[in-house]
Order: sequence, then C-alpha cells, then structure tokens
Amino acid sequence: MISFLRLRPQELCEALLRGRFFDSLSARSPEGSGAFFALDQNICSSYNGEKREGGSGVELLDKLTILADAAKYDAACTSSGLDRSARPGGLGSTLAAGCCHTFSADGRCVTLLKVLMTNRCMYDCAYCVNRRSNDLPRAAFTPRELAELTIAFYRRNYIEGLFLSSAVWGGPDRTTEGMIEALRLLREEYGFYGYIHAKAIPGADPLLTRRLGMLADRLSVNIELPSEESLNRLCPDKEKGAILAPMAQIRDGIRESRGELAKYRHAPRFAPAGQSTQMIIGATPESDRHILTLTQALYDKYKLKRVFYSAYMPVSDSALLPAPRDFKPPLLREHRLYQADWLLRFYHFRAEELLDDGAPNFDPRVDPKCSWALRHLDFFPVEVNRADYETLLRVPGIGVRSARRILTARRVGPLTFSGLKTLGVVLKRAQYFLTCSGKMLEGLRVNPDGVLRHLVALERPALAGQEPEQLSLFAPAEREGTA
Repeated sequence: MISFLRLRPQELCEALLRGRFFDSLSARSPEGSGAFFALDQNICSSYNGEKREGGSGVELLDKLTILADAAKYDAACTSSGLDRSARPGGLGSTLAAGCCHTFSADGRCVTLLKVLMTNRCMYDCAYCVNRRSNDLPRAAFTPRELAELTIAFYRRNYIEGLFLSSAVWGGPDRTTEGMIEALRLLREEYGFYGYIHAKAIPGADPLLTRRLGMLADRLSVNIELPSEESLNRLCPDKEKGAILAPMAQIRDGIRESRGELAKYRHAPRFAPAGQSTQMIIGATPESDRHILTLTQALYDKYKLKRVFYSAYMPVSDSALLPAPRDFKPPLLREHRLYQADWLLRFYHFRAEELLDDGAPNFDPRVDPKCSWALRHLDFFPVEVNRADYETLLRVPGIGVRSARRILTARRVGPLTFSGLKTLGVVLKRAQYFLTCSGKMLEGLRVNPDGVLRHLVALERPALAGQEPEQLSLFAPAEREGTA
C-alpha cells in the first residue's frame, strides 16, 4: 500500500498517473456536502505517514468530508480576477476568466477545492453551523495534509485552485499561522501557481495578514451581518472594528503593491486579485436599502472586488433567529440583491437611487433595474439615436455590451427597433422605454400597470413556483359558494 503523505512530489505524480490513488469523480452527496470527490480509501489509510493499527483507514477522508461540508456556507463563486501563466518546473496557472466551479468567459468550467482548515471554533455565533456550542464532528487538517491533498487533486485534474477558510481555534494568530504554512508549502515547496482564495481572520496580527496576502491571490474578510447591532446580538465575541481593520489593511497593501510594481516589474504581489466579503441576509431584520447602502460604502471605502450575499439557512434553534420550522431561505431576495449589486458595479447606479424610504425593499416580482424604471417613468422614453452611454445603461433590456454596440452602430446611420434586436437588446423589456427617431414601437400602448404586468409575466417562468400537487380521485371537491 502506498502512503501518499511520504511521497516526494515526483513520486506522487507518477503514482497518481498510474491511477492508484483515486477511483473516480462521484456525484454530489444527497446531503449537499462540499465533498465533491470520491477518494480511494488507500489514499486515506495513513495519517502523518503512520498507519493506524485497528483503524478504519479512512481518517483523511473523514476530515475531507467534515471540513468540505463545513465550508459549504462560504460563498466563493467568483472569477479569479488574475492572469498568471505557468512557470517552468511549477504547477498550475490562473486566468482572470473564472474560477470556483463556474463557467469562465472562454467556456471553461473551473473548480476550486473548498475546505476549512478546521471547524473547531472558539466563537459561539448563533447563526453559524460551526459555533462552539453546536454538537457536531470536529476535525482539523495539518498544513502538510492540506497541501498534499490539494496537489493530489490538482494532478488528477479535479481542481484548478484552492478556497481556504477556517474557524478560529487557539486564537486568530494561531489559526492564521496554520493557513500560512499550508499556502507556503503549496507555493514554495510544490511550486503551485494556481488560484488561491484565503479568508483573512479578524483580530490576527497585521504582519500575519500581510504574509497571508503575499501567498494568496485573493483575500476576503467576512463582514458577517449587515449591522453592528445584529453583530453584537448574534456574535457577542466579535467586534465591528476588528472586522473592518483587516479590510483597511488589505486595501492599503494592494495599493502599495501596485505602486511597487509600477517601479519594479518583479516586485512581490500582495493579493493581486483584490479582496471580497460576504454577509448573511434574512437572519436579521435589516432592509434591502440598508444592505445595499452598506455594500455601496464597502465598495467606495475599501475598494472591494465583490460583496457576496448568503441567504440564511436555519442551522440553529436560537430564539434570536427565525424559527427553523416552516422557514424558507430568502433565495429570491438574495438573487435580487446580486442583480442590484451588478447595477452598482457595472451600470453606474448608486444605492440611494435604487431604494429609498418609500421603497426600502425590492419588488420580488421584477428585477431591480425594471423596478427603478417603473418608479422613474419621467426619465423615459430614451431616444436611442441620441442618448449617451450612461443613459442607455439605465434602460431595461440594454446591457453593457449592447450599449456599446449601439454607440458604434449609430455612427453609420439611424437605428430601428429591428436593428436593436440584432445588436442584442432585449426588446421585450426595452420596447416600453425607448424611441427610435422619435417614435415608439408601432402599435405599443404604454401605461404603468400594463408595463408592470408584462414585466412580471416575463420574470414568472424563471422564478421558483409552488410545487405541483398530484390530483386525487378521492380528494374532496371544492365547491363554489352561492350568493
């Protein structure tokens, strides 16, 4: 039996190519765990190079199952945001096109190994499945185990990068030191140049956070909840200042690194793919306006690449949280927030434009851009042959690409509605808000209620409806009441 933990990288590669470690990819488990791969039990038969007598021989597999499942609530579906080609003698490369089990711009589907360093935690956050008081299996990877597992998966072409997070055990410094050692082994000993996303631990020494950023491509610090009041109520051991401090440090470190790279081409790079954060929605009573205003402030002040929204999943019976029974995770609300976030980042909207005191939450029936347009009908119709780029971006059905195509195409001649469709404009939405050469689409009648009904009808097929009910011959008939 081969002990992969004892093998040198070359020997490990040869053994993997002979197919002696892995059986095959398995389907995602019914429980929805993050363990996407079926490991041959031979790969898990040793621990730290020593076989355990009388054991089941699957301890490493148990760790992977536990720690991958514990990481499933971390949002990581983002592009890597970084281009880095492979180096001679090294492993892996990174494309800005995409990473983390998603489809990239060039059509590739790329995958991250997403795990926690440990799920043992010193904190008791009410909303977290890994909270101190929760009775669940605990495990921890050693840095060597995690590094060699990542390399083994990469060499079998199962992954193209690593998403590494961790619960806090033994203090923020000790946890960060373990993550740094794992990444150091990957980068320096194994020569791994693939994408790595690491979670920075609030409260850790700034020198450790900087070292982590020198090894990872992207850093993230979870802001957890939308308000300080909710954080104090559900996470009494955490402080807002401790979360924002590493965000500011990462922002400054990225700025300094870019300045050094402008002077010295081969200067070390600090978190070259930027930083992101994640917040839980639906566990606390904050409105969409509050969440979006916070998002706007994070983009403005800390120069984040992305803010991720995670619909609360009931993992606790705490009286401070929504009752698990009959609770439906706000997945549609999460979707609308992501759409609004897109408007902030690419369509030049501001949070205060999308929502106000009179409308603090998004209309779940239509997307945020359509909702804004219906509340600002005085802004429309827009003359497509004269409007500037910023104005075109505010028209429902016109995206960034189609707006640029319009600017290019109208240099040749005036545009018509049939021409707009050719350019990629979604006329089913845009027709109510555009004119071509001063004219609306022929035969179209525009009134607010009618437009709303039409836009809702367009959205309805994409929204999750009620589960169909099987009819029964023995079900009591529903009778209409008589006057």
